[in-house]
Amino acid sequence: MKKTTVDQIATKIPVVDLVPLCRRTQKQRTNVTLTAANLAAARELGLNVSAISDAAVSEAVRTARARSWAAENAEAISERRAWIETNGTPLADLQVLKVD
Repeated sequence: MKKTTVDQIATKIPVVDLVPLCRRTQKQRTNVTLTAANLAAARELGLNVSAISDAAVSEAVRTARARSWAAENAEAISERRAWIETNGTPLADLQVLKVD
């Protein structure tokens, strides 16, 4: 039986499916300014500009939150890394697969 890794599963799940249905249906109108060439090309290709814009904003928010979290927790992360460097990883003696 072939094993499936977490990465293989994650790449098959569309990002939009990770958003709860109740949040997907709550939409608000807004104005977005695009270059005329990009808008024309998107229309010509039948692209949904609203969905693309929403996905881009969602990704930008996710990235900004991740950076903010990393900045807020930088000291704790640094302390944890220093502790591991000094003491080793917890339960290392119970590790099944050891990489030397």
